[in-house]
Amino acid sequence: MEKFFDYFDSRHRASILSKPAGNDGPVITISRQTGCDARQVAEIIVDSLNRKDDTSKWRWVDKDIIYDIAKELNTNTERVESFYKGIELSNMSEMIMAFSGGYVSDMRVKKAIRDVVLSMCREGHIVLVGRGGVSIAHDIPDSLHVRLIAPFYWRVENVMKKKEMNIETAEEYIVDTDEKRHNLITTFLEKRSLNIDYLFDITINRQSFSIFETAELIASMYEKKVGKKITERSKSSQVK
Repeated sequence: MEKFFDYFDSRHRASILSKPAGNDGPVITISRQTGCDARQVAEIIVDSLNRKDDTSKWRWVDKDIIYDIAKELNTNTERVESFYKGIELSNMSEMIMAFSGGYVSDMRVKKAIRDVVLSMCREGHIVLVGRGGVSIAHDIPDSLHVRLIAPFYWRVENVMKKKEMNIETAEEYIVDTDEKRHNLITTFLEKRSLNIDYLFDITINRQSFSIFETAELIASMYEKKVGKKITERSKSSQVK
């Protein structure tokens, strides 16, 4: 937990963000349509990568960790939750105000959130679920950007079971949350775009693969795109 407190310290973030970008990452971002079980997928990926490399470096991040930080700092968690559920910069302002103790503009809020997420990604060994990560970390070379999708009513059934909702409530929840997640991704793009497909290295249909199979696919694609490149760099540096 102490590690995550550091990201809210401006000096710590500045030291990370000021370093040369050559060794940024590795990072995996997972964007998802509502009801695709991204958190469970991320947990399995982290366990797989840590076991493969015999390390504990890899960790996954989503909103629950930020909630825990808010509780430790005696911040009103309802304000933090309004940020994640509202995905409006005005709600983000409330979260940052809880840390800063005063009013901040929407532009400063946007920069603060970007800096916190980017510093996590630049330090690396992060599987980032949501949080606009695909936009914020898109320029990191050692990165894999994943999109999880599934047919609408497959997701409705999944949400109904996991959240004990009726069909009408689940439908509304999915439509509303999908829109907010899309808006969060485009908020951190230099130019807003209705089509965000180009941001992703791979898109996986969760209807076709189990949670474990999905995690295996992502870990395998990470090794092909990023892992081998890091291994080759390490061998090259040892030769020198």
